[in-house]
Order: sequence, then structure tokens, then C-alpha cells
Amino acid sequence: MTHTKVITDLDMERILVPYGIKMVSYKMLSGGSANTNYLIRTEDNAFVLTICDEKSIEETGKLASLLEYLKQHKFSTSELIQTTTEALTTTWNSKPVMLKGFIEGYIAKDISEDLLLYLGKELAQLHQIKAPDFIPREIAFGLQHFDDVKVYAPDSSFYKWLKTTQHYIENHINSDLPKALIHSDIFNSNIIVDQERKQATIMDFEEACYYYRVFDIGMMIIGTCSNKTTINLDKVANLLKGYRQEIQLLEIEKKALKAFTIYAATATAYWRHQNFNYVNFNPEMKNRYLEMKNLADYVMNLPDNFLFED
Repeated sequence: MTHTKVITDLDMERILVPYGIKMVSYKMLSGGSANTNYLIRTEDNAFVLTICDEKSIEETGKLASLLEYLKQHKFSTSELIQTTTEALTTTWNSKPVMLKGFIEGYIAKDISEDLLLYLGKELAQLHQIKAPDFIPREIAFGLQHFDDVKVYAPDSSFYKWLKTTQHYIENHINSDLPKALIHSDIFNSNIIVDQERKQATIMDFEEACYYYRVFDIGMMIIGTCSNKTTINLDKVANLLKGYRQEIQLLEIEKKALKAFTIYAATATAYWRHQNFNYVNFNPEMKNRYLEMKNLADYVMNLPDNFLFED
């Protein structure tokens, strides 16, 4: 992976020319392993400039089209700023560039039960938007990729665990489970909470796809209702309560949700293991997968009906 070098004032001015924006200041934002982000301020507004370090121009164009599609369907998330010629993206140094409106707020390490009620409704509203044809039909780090671990760690205890857990998950996948437009990566870090702590915005649709909607619920449970070692069941209850105010889950979804919560944690563990131990080896991060592996094991040991009492 080649990250964007620190750019100069002149670079930034040239990048912003297609948007007709006169900046007052800019600074690099932390976070984002696949992108380099800058906060741009003008006299009246603030924007986030994203230079996509890993996505192709075509992939960035699809992401931009999805954000525009969500705006058209009145789903609240990052809003793209078009160029003066109405283009959704530009390029700089052969890398794709997007400009988005800055959303005031903060990333919360701990999301309250009340906010999870709100976010559950937001998730259900997303799932009611018809999936556009141009998004993937499977998650990027799903079961079909687990055997990739054989390339670099075929005899590892992690690979053996992964295959055992995969077998459990596959036994709970029913082709009748409803699919929807899903985010598939909802962690606290992809949520902006407003200063009053009454509303929150789901961000970063990099991994959006058309897939089982219970996977998205399971991922949100893992991403917002856990404390790294256990699941806060009161938070889960509020998340599900909010969701069910918009969508009534089918019985087959209720029965499958435990397995898909395990699936979400397992898929995340797989991605972290592969990324930090092979693709982008990082000795400081190489064991980060264990958090998700342990969480998957924790959920596996809970009663089958722990998510629903009715």
C-alpha cells in the first residue's frame, strides 16, 4: 500500500480548483488505513477531502455513486460535493479524490443505549432502500475467502479454528434469509455522534454490498455493543428494538442471528489476521485478530436464544 505523501499548500490549492473552493486552512485527519483524509475549511464551510490510496478510479466512482444514491433516497450519511462540472470524483497524482461535507460531531468509544435505539432504526431504514445493481453481491471478507489463510498460515491454530467456525456458520445459512443493501462494517469508528448525543450518522460505505441483512445486524452488535471481550445485552436489546420499529424480523432471521453475529466477528478476525500478518505485516497489530476471535467464541457459548426473549 502506498499512502499519499504530505501535500503542500500549492498541491491542495490545485486539488480544490475543480470544486471552485477557496480554502482558509487544512489539516490531515487521523484514521483511515485505505485513504488519506484532510479537513478543509473555507470562510463559511468545512469539508473532508479523501484521497483514495487503495481504490481504483472505477471503485471510487462506484462508492461515489452509492453515496449519491443514498442521498437521493434521503439516507443521512456523508454527502458528496460535486465539481463545478458536476463530476462526483477527480484525480490527483493518478489517485482518485472525493470531497464530502464535514459532519460536526465526534467518534464515541462508548455508544449509549438510547443512541443504539436510534441507530437500530437507521440501520433498518438503510435495509429498506433497494440495492443498486452496481454494488457487490457478497461481502469482501466473507466465508468464500477464508481458505486464503492456507496461502500463508496453513498449519496455524487460527486456520483450524476458522474452518471449524465456518462449518458452524454454514449450517445456519438459509437461502430464504432476506437480503438487502447492507453496510457490513458498522463499528464505533464508522459512526459520528452529534454534540447533543441525540443523533448519530453511519459513515464509510466502503464495504457496502447486497447480502443477508442479519449479517449487518450481527456486525453492528459486534461493532457497537461489545466491550472487546463480552456483549452488552442491554445495548443489543435497544439496537434490536430500534430496528424492529422499522422492520419485523422473520423467525428464520431470529434463529440465524446468533450464527451471523459469530460470522461478523469471525469475518473481522479473518480480515485482521490476513491484513496484519500477511498483506500489510505489522508486528504491533499482528495479534489484533484475537479480540474478534475471542468475541466469536464468547457468542458461540451463549444460549441460542440469547438475543430474543419473545
